[in-house]
Amino acid sequence: MANKPLIIYNPTANKGNAGKILPVVETMLREAGVEYDLVLTEGPEHAQKLAKQAVDEGCPLVVAAGGDGTVNEVINGLMQTDLNHNGRPALAVLPVGRGNDFAYGADIPMELKEAVDILVNGQRRSIDIGHVIGGDYPQGRYFGNGIGLGFDAVVGFEAAKLKWLNGAASYLVAVFRTIFLYAKAPVYEVLLDGETVRQPYLMVSIMNGRRMGGMFHMAPASENNDGALDLCLAGQVPQIKILPLAVKFISGTQAGHPAVRMARARCITIQAVEGSIPAHADGETICEKGQVLTIEVFPASLTIISCNNGKQI
Repeated sequence: MANKPLIIYNPTANKGNAGKILPVVETMLREAGVEYDLVLTEGPEHAQKLAKQAVDEGCPLVVAAGGDGTVNEVINGLMQTDLNHNGRPALAVLPVGRGNDFAYGADIPMELKEAVDILVNGQRRSIDIGHVIGGDYPQGRYFGNGIGLGFDAVVGFEAAKLKWLNGAASYLVAVFRTIFLYAKAPVYEVLLDGETVRQPYLMVSIMNGRRMGGMFHMAPASENNDGALDLCLAGQVPQIKILPLAVKFISGTQAGHPAVRMARARCITIQAVEGSIPAHADGETICEKGQVLTIEVFPASLTIISCNNGKQI
């Protein structure tokens, strides 16, 4: 395993569709001349365990094949492991999941054949990785794409319940549900690199990448190698105006809305003053009713393989 890339493949990604296309993926890899070791994940946290093992064995490259949850587990496995004089493996992604938002923000093509080509011919570059402490993770959890608090997190929770829908469609239906479930904004105290703001926030997105939910561009100008996290803070709006605001996030034009503030910071602390904090990191639940979260960025801490020009293909 040490000399070959390890492909950590989640066959249950995209509600089982990833498993169905595994023979196609392996054919593409063979045709591209890729020699690799392949391990299928068997359940939650298995990808994280496999990534840790890859570090211990000196594997040069780990390929996360799945959705954002799989990528998040692999990132945590790579980042949490004591390197023991081994270099940390580089990360590549084959986007066979539902949202594939990390891949989008990391300039990895959504089309599978092009993603395989990037695996072979792409550019190695360093990216920042975020870290959150609080909720169900008092010891902390790493993230590659972003954290969603409030409305965004509840949308994710609702989308996961929609077993009959895939991809962005499930998030769109979940938005409609959440408008009725989560119309009153909790009051958060937000500390951004020393600046404190207290007000009702319908949603707070803390982004290393650019997009969530497969279609919502929370931070369209974000760069994952600039040493900072991009924030999108949406204050309270009347329930009837939530949907028009959500539409702006699809096109990435929310920055001009009077209820929206865009910001950048290296360290963020968010405390619930009234209500609580529902939150996810890369789509993985951090808490449903948390009280305090502390988020920071670790600049240039992971090497990935992406497009040679650093832009989406």
